Amino acid sequence: MLKIGDFSKLSRVSIRMLRHYDDIGLLKPAKIDDFTGYRYYREDQLVVMGRITSLKDMGFSLADITRILEIYDDKEKLDAFLHSRKQELEKQAKETEYKMMLLDTALKRLRKEQNMSFDVTVKMIPERYAATVHMTVPHYEDESLLWGMMGECKQPLIPADPCYAIAEFLDDEYKEENVEIVVSMAVRGQYQDTEHVKFKTLPAVKVASCVVKGSYDQMGDAYAAVAAWIRANGYEMNGPMFNIYHVSPAQTQNPDEYVTEVCFPVA
Repeated sequence: MLKIGDFSKLSRVSIRMLRHYDDIGLLKPAKIDDFTGYRYYREDQLVVMGRITSLKDMGFSLADITRILEIYDDKEKLDAFLHSRKQELEKQAKETEYKMMLLDTALKRLRKEQNMSFDVTVKMIPERYAATVHMTVPHYEDESLLWGMMGECKQPLIPADPCYAIAEFLDDEYKEENVEIVVSMAVRGQYQDTEHVKFKTLPAVKVASCVVKGSYDQMGDAYAAVAAWIRANGYEMNGPMFNIYHVSPAQTQNPDEYVTEVCFPVA
């Protein structure tokens, strides 16, 4: 048998931690001397201690380790337990990766903020003949579904110049789901309606707008800038806001090359 000090050296676990494991019933000494109170461990308990250390390194709680040791010899149950932990860690890794991406974006934005400004102007979007798709989609990120439906037309669409590729957000508030969007693109020629694509002449609209160059993470600041400008200059909002995509993911995979015009109808 090994005294607790020797067991501590061989297992590379402190005496304080060994006593804690004893108190919670995770690893009890093989023998405690009734007279001196000294704790003694069997040599084969070093194997158990090694398992405990490995499981701690995997991120298991002491309560989980107690359960695992109880089923350690049942390979099927142990495999299921370890597989479940692996899935948890994979989920945490994805969440951590997403948070790191947000932090990187925030750091980049902080470096740019001193030079960030949005020039707001009032302009007219002219009347135009356009292909339109109007749908309710699960989330804002699903806007691409509407653009994809433009391809169901049998006759190839010929974009006008400018084509005014517009996404208009019709809900009165931000919605977590079931978002109502209409997308439109000015075209040349005449076309037949399809199940999802409707062709119509869209009216001219007066807007306060600003152009955003770069990734979409600036959009919130751009919206705020235009809304503040409208209020400060005596205008009133007069309809749902929309974005004009001058350069979008359809033209480039580099977010730094996006060019988006934020538009608020005004009166």
